[in-house]
Amino acid sequence: MLPISLAAPLRGALLAADFTYDAVSELLGPQAHQALSRNETTPGRRRTTDGSPLATLVRLFLLQTAVTVEEAERALPGLVDKLANAGALAQSVGEVAARLDVRPYASEEGDLWVVSDLTPGLDGGATKVTGDYVLGISPASSSLAQLTLRHDVGSALDLGTGCGVQALHLATHSDRVVATDVNQRALAIARFNAALNDVDDKVDVRDGSFFAPVAGERFDLIATNPPFVISPATGERLVYRDSGLPGDQVVEHIVRTAPDHLTDGGWCQVLANWVIDRDRPWDERLATWLPDECDALVVQREVLDPASYVELWLKDAGHHPATGGDPASYAHRYDTWLSWLEEQGVGGIGFGWINLRRREGAAAATLARDLLEWPYDVEQPIAPAIAAWADSARASAALDADTRLVIREDVVQETSGPVGAEDPAAIVLRQQRGFRRARKVDTVTAAVAGACDGDLPLGQLVDAVGHLLERDPASLREVYLPELAELVAEGFLAPADS
Repeated sequence: MLPISLAAPLRGALLAADFTYDAVSELLGPQAHQALSRNETTPGRRRTTDGSPLATLVRLFLLQTAVTVEEAERALPGLVDKLANAGALAQSVGEVAARLDVRPYASEEGDLWVVSDLTPGLDGGATKVTGDYVLGISPASSSLAQLTLRHDVGSALDLGTGCGVQALHLATHSDRVVATDVNQRALAIARFNAALNDVDDKVDVRDGSFFAPVAGERFDLIATNPPFVISPATGERLVYRDSGLPGDQVVEHIVRTAPDHLTDGGWCQVLANWVIDRDRPWDERLATWLPDECDALVVQREVLDPASYVELWLKDAGHHPATGGDPASYAHRYDTWLSWLEEQGVGGIGFGWINLRRREGAAAATLARDLLEWPYDVEQPIAPAIAAWADSARASAALDADTRLVIREDVVQETSGPVGAEDPAAIVLRQQRGFRRARKVDTVTAAVAGACDGDLPLGQLVDAVGHLLERDPASLREVYLPELAELVAEGFLAPADS
C-alpha cells in the first residue's frame, strides 16, 4: 500500500499539473464531465489528447486509460517507479496504467484529493469489486458532507471512514479528528489521504468496529455513513456497504449508542437506510430508537420497494448480467434476498438522515423531536438548516404572547384564486432556502406573519388583526399562537433577538 513518504511529492505533482476539480471540469467540458458521471469515458478521452500533465492525469486516474511512460513521467516526475512499486500504478512495455483512483475534489474549504480503488463498470465493463474494496467519492459521501455541520469543534469522529473523505472535511474545522474502520485497506488509504492533504497531524486513524476504538471518549461531532445495506447478513460481504448485522441493526446500534460518545451539545449525524414495516408507520418505529437525552431530527428522503432495493444493490456489486454477472447466480441472489425481506415483513426501505444533539440533563418534555418525510428539493449544503432547526425548535417551545418575532428574509407569500376576486382562495408561505418548506395559511396567519418585524409582541399583533377583522382577540390568541409556534419550529418566523 502507498507509503506516507509519497504523499508530499504526489501532492506537489498534482498541484504543478493544476489537477484540481475546476481545472479538470474546464478541460473536460460539460458534455464529457457529465458522461464521466455516468461512467462513460469516450467523450473525456476525446478531450484529453494534448499530452499535457493535466490531460495525462485525467486519462490515467479518472478515465482509467493507459498513457505512455513519457507522458506519465512528465505528469509525475520522479514518481512513476515509486508509485508502481507501491501498487498505485502498473507498468508494461512503454505504457503506464492506474491501479488506484486519484481524484480531485472541491469542497467549501478548498481543493482536496482523494485516493480510492478504481471506479468499477466504466464504459459498461464488468463490475468487479472485492470484499475489501475501498469506495471513493460517492453520492452518499457527498450527501453526508452536505449534511454535516461545519461549526468549529474541538473533537470529531468519522465512524466508518472508508477512504477518509469525511475526515478530510472534519479536519478543516476540528482541532482533532478520529477516523475508524475495520477494513485494513481503507485504513491505509485513509492515512495516506490525510497525509496527501496535509492534515495527518490532525487525523488519528484507528482500527476497530463501531465505537470500540473510542471507548470512553466523547466528541463534539460524529459524522457517519455506516455500511447500512439491509440484507440477510449471509454469504459474501462487501465491507464498504455491508455491516455483517441483519436488517437495519447497524443504524439502530449507532443511534442508541452515540449519546455515550457525545459531549453536552454535541451532534451525531447519520446517513442511513432503515426498514419500513408493512403494518407500521416508519416514524413510529424509528421513534423507538431515539435516545432519551437527545434532540432528534429524522428526515426520510426516499423510499424504495423491496424489489427495487435488491436490484439496486445487486447491480452495485456487479451481479447483474448486464455488468458481467452470471444470470443464474443473479436470479438466485435476487430470489433469496427478496424472500428474506418478505419474511421479515419489510414493506419498503427508507433512506435519509438522522441528526441527534445531546442535551445533558434535559427533561424529556423539552426535547425537540421531528420525524419528517421530505422527498423534495432542498438547498445544499443543508447543514445550516439542520443547525437552525434545533434553535427553531427551542424557540417554538418557549413562544408566548410576549415573544417578538421577525419573518425570515427568504420567505415569500404566494396567493391564488379567481381573477377579480376580493380575497385570494389560497395563501401559501414558501421558503427559498434551507428545507424550502411551503405552508398554506389563512388570512389571519398571513397578516400576523407579515407584520412580524420584531417591534411588537406577538399577542399585540394578534389582537390588532382581531380588531381589524372584528373577531374576539382572546379566542384568536388561543387558536393562532400555537399555529405561529409551528411557523417558528418550521423556520418561517424567528425570534427577533436570534
